[in-house]
Amino acid sequence: MVACVGAADHILAIDQGTTSTRAILFDANARAMAVAQRELLQHYPQPGWVEHGPEDIWRDTLAVVSDVLGNINTSRVAGIGITNQRETAVVWDRATGEPIHRAIVWQDRRTAERCSELKEQGAEELVREKSGLLLDPYFSATKVAWILDHVPGARARAERGELAFGTVDSFLLWRLTGGAVHATDITNASRTSLLDIHRGEWDPQLCELFRIPQEILPEVRENSRVFGTTSLFGGEIPIAGMAGDQHAALFGQACFEPGMVKSTYGTGCFMLLNTGEKAVRSEHRLLTTPAWRIGGKTTYALEGSIFVAGAAIKWLRDGIGVIANASETDSLATRVPDSHGVYLVPAFVGLGAPHWDAEARGAIYGLTLGTTGAHLARAALEAVAYQTLDLIEAMRADGASPPAAIRLDGGMAANAWLCQFLADILNVPVERPRNLETTALGAALLAGLATGIWPDLAALAQLWVKKDAFQPQMVAETRSSLIAGWQRAIEKTLTHPF
Repeated sequence: MVACVGAADHILAIDQGTTSTRAILFDANARAMAVAQRELLQHYPQPGWVEHGPEDIWRDTLAVVSDVLGNINTSRVAGIGITNQRETAVVWDRATGEPIHRAIVWQDRRTAERCSELKEQGAEELVREKSGLLLDPYFSATKVAWILDHVPGARARAERGELAFGTVDSFLLWRLTGGAVHATDITNASRTSLLDIHRGEWDPQLCELFRIPQEILPEVRENSRVFGTTSLFGGEIPIAGMAGDQHAALFGQACFEPGMVKSTYGTGCFMLLNTGEKAVRSEHRLLTTPAWRIGGKTTYALEGSIFVAGAAIKWLRDGIGVIANASETDSLATRVPDSHGVYLVPAFVGLGAPHWDAEARGAIYGLTLGTTGAHLARAALEAVAYQTLDLIEAMRADGASPPAAIRLDGGMAANAWLCQFLADILNVPVERPRNLETTALGAALLAGLATGIWPDLAALAQLWVKKDAFQPQMVAETRSSLIAGWQRAIEKTLTHPF
């Protein structure tokens, strides 16, 4: 399919993630023409705390955008799409644009005690009914409240309207427009615990519960529309699409029909099931979330969030030195016939769906004198598949039909061994698209839809191209035995033996 091409026939995607910031320039056929990336510095001031420097994010964003636009006339860029790590919270001064504290990252667990207090007060049902979320430090509201309570004078300044809050998309939009636009999109807003996802508006009752002054909140908008313009890169370029990273990936995977599923493997793992116009309430501790809102119509999804996937591989490399490069895990996994009975439960920052245990910590079971680095690497990869199975089983328990296939993306999806193991453990075919950068692609498609590069969802669906598929091959008895071992490991971890 060839799109209609005019003078402005490219879309720039800014993909601001947990560990890096990227810019990708796409042409009218959704092909990546230029890519730039910078690794993002992580801060761990205390156990369970994770922070980013907002100025680091901004500096890296400017750098990668400048790199990809270096060889193209900006008049050919029809628009910019932004996608981002979602729940990470930034608070800044409206007058100066200066952040008043480091960004508190989605992985951060410092507000676990506050979430427990709210649960004990019986607040979780209200939060769940309105926001579709559970009470967990993962989400933005308690992070923002923590900043307002711990930065001297911040709460009073917030109540006077002197401060602004936003997830990373909102912060970048503010900076790109020179402070002219304080807005976010419905998907990022839905990750704060402050949005009524049924009305698509900030909820006063939730704001009061979490002690968040509404004066600091951005305007909530649809995903595909012109949010504002930037002149920082020469000429005026509209910012025309925004979505949280996992919603953008669902869109980039062309999962436009109810029942379609994508699973993204990056720092964490996030599986989304399109549920159409119905916001399905999960009874098995999944999240109900807007997938996107376009043309006044909201599409919803069920989401399972796993906190640690690729982060476990990073730990093997940087934490204990088992590997020198993340790519080694593929060869190590195939070097041994199995994990030698080793199970790694990567609860380094607690467990996400469907367990939602903020106090759980990582554990390795089944170690013997015969355990090698290759077994540990394989166990880390296998844990990704077992956690994904937990999400699939929760979705089935909530009434979802077994998917015809699961569309994979993210950096770990490049690992063919992992893709096959996923198909075997899930007992479902898994598909990889030609373009694994579906998060950035989703942001680009949203912006291109708003600026006329592509006319409608039908045209976007034609841009998705399957590269390969992996069919289940594992013997049923072997599969059952491996899953039983994982379930024992999870049970032991959840009992908090320490």
